[in-house]
Amino acid sequence: MENQHDDNCCLFTPSIITVTVSIVLIAITRVFYILCQSGKPLRPSKSPKSLSTLIVLGSGGHTAEMINVLNVLLQTDRFCPRFYVAAATDNMSLQKAHLLEENVFNLNGGKGGSTQFLQIYRSREVGQSYITSVGTTFLALVHALWLMIRIRPQVVLCNGPGTCVPLCVIAFLFKMVGVRWSSVFYVESIARVRKLSLSGLLLYKLRIADQFFVQWPQLQRKYPRAHYVGCLM
Repeated sequence: MENQHDDNCCLFTPSIITVTVSIVLIAITRVFYILCQSGKPLRPSKSPKSLSTLIVLGSGGHTAEMINVLNVLLQTDRFCPRFYVAAATDNMSLQKAHLLEENVFNLNGGKGGSTQFLQIYRSREVGQSYITSVGTTFLALVHALWLMIRIRPQVVLCNGPGTCVPLCVIAFLFKMVGVRWSSVFYVESIARVRKLSLSGLLLYKLRIADQFFVQWPQLQRKYPRAHYVGCLM
């Protein structure tokens, strides 16, 4: 009986090793494929098909910058439906988004596409202790996952701060498992002249952002994968 048991163990061990190695190789191949494809810009659309778009509003000056970017660059017929997301404690940002969409609606003669306004938990509030932020960070990640499963956006547009990071990470994981290919566009704040913000640095270094835009030429020289677009304010 002992010999038979040993023989069975010998038979199963190579199989387990083979399966494990195969899974690891597939995962590595998938990661390299995503990294190669992620840096490519969106192809010009040959059909009227629109792209569901998640717009992350970061509160304060970040929201003001994002609203200005949308006023200048947003193609309402292509990027819709649009989902605006702000922190649960930030009501001003969604009010500004409402005003923006009202202006779009009026300028387009009553056409602007479908829009929704949502809120997400913050990982950490200003002044919150790091101990209590462990629980709130976990809650924020779960809420972000639920939100992304619900929306499954094709485009994620953000400019920081930390509110956008969980959403962008989940968008990258969705690519990994084939749930949805979400293109992440990150616009660094004009206030960042010599170095990236923490959110921007994470998304840049981890190659989570498909397209990374900066508003100062010295930043582009320091971070060569970034695109210099000039002042957007």
